[in-house]
Amino acid sequence: MQGNLDTPINASPLSKWYINNLPAYRPGLTPFRRGLEVGMAHGYFIFGPFAKLGPLRNTPNANLAGLLAAIGLIVISTGALSLYANSNPKPALGSVTVPNPPDAFTSKEGWNNFGSAFLIGGIGGAVVAYFLTSNLGVLQSITG
Repeated sequence: MQGNLDTPINASPLSKWYINNLPAYRPGLTPFRRGLEVGMAHGYFIFGPFAKLGPLRNTPNANLAGLLAAIGLIVISTGALSLYANSNPKPALGSVTVPNPPDAFTSKEGWNNFGSAFLIGGIGGAVVAYFLTSNLGVLQSITG
């Protein structure tokens, strides 16, 4: 645990519970499942800023532009994950919050599985956000 100090924040039971329940550290998940969950979350929340704050925000095609931009960023992020996986990273060290890091992050194959699933989940999350945003009027009429 070199370089990680035990502070009231990172050593609190709430912090440990939260960190250990994130998909990256939750016990019992395969690298593919970890990547899928992380990718879905990232694709979903990356769509919004591109669609609602991007240069095409007040046009009829704003949501489509946001979808394409989110997919582009997910592809770039997947490329970065692939580069990292091929750099032969050292196995993750234990820390105060995560004393036993998962085996998914100890091998090149685990990182590649994580990256592949991140791409699938990221595109899926962005598409779900696109459909929800594009059909917001229909959803509002259903719920009243």
